[in-house]
Amino acid sequence: MSEPIRALVVDDSAVVRQMLSEILGSDPRVTVTTAAHPLIALEKMQRSRPHVIVLDLEMPEMDGLSFLERLMTTDPIPVVVCSGLAASGTDAALRAVDMGAVAVIEKPRLGVKGFLRDSAEMLHDTVTEAARVRVRPRAARKAVPARTADAVLPLRKRPALAITTDQVLALGASTGGTEALRTILEAMPADAPGLLVVQHMPEVFTRAFAERLDKTCRIEVKEAVDGDRVLEGRALVAPGNRHMLLRRSGGHYAVEVADGPLVSRHRPSVDVLFRSVAVAAGPNAVGAILTGMGDDGALGLLEMKQAGAATLAQDEASSVVFGMPKEAIERGGVDEVVPLDEVASLLLRKVRRAR
Repeated sequence: MSEPIRALVVDDSAVVRQMLSEILGSDPRVTVTTAAHPLIALEKMQRSRPHVIVLDLEMPEMDGLSFLERLMTTDPIPVVVCSGLAASGTDAALRAVDMGAVAVIEKPRLGVKGFLRDSAEMLHDTVTEAARVRVRPRAARKAVPARTADAVLPLRKRPALAITTDQVLALGASTGGTEALRTILEAMPADAPGLLVVQHMPEVFTRAFAERLDKTCRIEVKEAVDGDRVLEGRALVAPGNRHMLLRRSGGHYAVEVADGPLVSRHRPSVDVLFRSVAVAAGPNAVGAILTGMGDDGALGLLEMKQAGAATLAQDEASSVVFGMPKEAIERGGVDEVVPLDEVASLLLRKVRRAR
């Protein structure tokens, strides 16, 4: 994008509008305008269409979700949800991702002098990269199907026995990854090999994301805790703002959840997970890199391949953003490139061949 990026910040807090304007406006390639609520934003958009919108969810006049749904069905523009991560807002932010928001980022913490440097960099990078995303129109949301008796008495859950497997599946995703991961994990059988997942997402949201998936998948899906065993029929999701690594202890696998610097501009980082899988599991692993901005995971997937693991990438046509898969392919770390709806079956076929 050669012309300056036009960013529109929509938030009812004047302090937040100023802080976001300063962070984004520090880049001469970005011009920032602000609006106190969506109705003012709509007026400003008629005069100058933004390349990206940074959107709060709780506002007067029109709430952020209603505004987002209107945008996605009439005039799709990349939207980055900026949330304070209050527990009451977690579900709303995940609904925003379902509606088509490109990403969810952490709102600068008011009262903390000097917003953390690495957080400011992540905020800036997310917004500027989101401006380049091509957003597809969304149909109006349909009613959620009624739940079955499984919601009360699930048949899919197996006892948490001390069962381990030498096979490990490692998945990495960013923008568009919540939908991609849902598609893959819901297709997994109850006896699927242990799965490890890194999805670029802030704190609090990863737990809610995992809990949502756990209700719809045949496998168990949970936010990882340090020391969690990697078991057949279980997927562990890296917690927001923490790295997740695979460790081998005798004949068993477990995860380490750790602090550390940003890697490939992210924490959790796909590169960190993939490298640990390459070291701990080698040829007994299968790795997949999915839709996402940037290059996180590209080097790690190559390291997995060099260690003997099978590797694959989501194709461009089914990716919301083809950045991460494209980088992994160009670096030579990908064995096969497939559409999203074929990823789960290919992962399982690769595992069977390795046994």
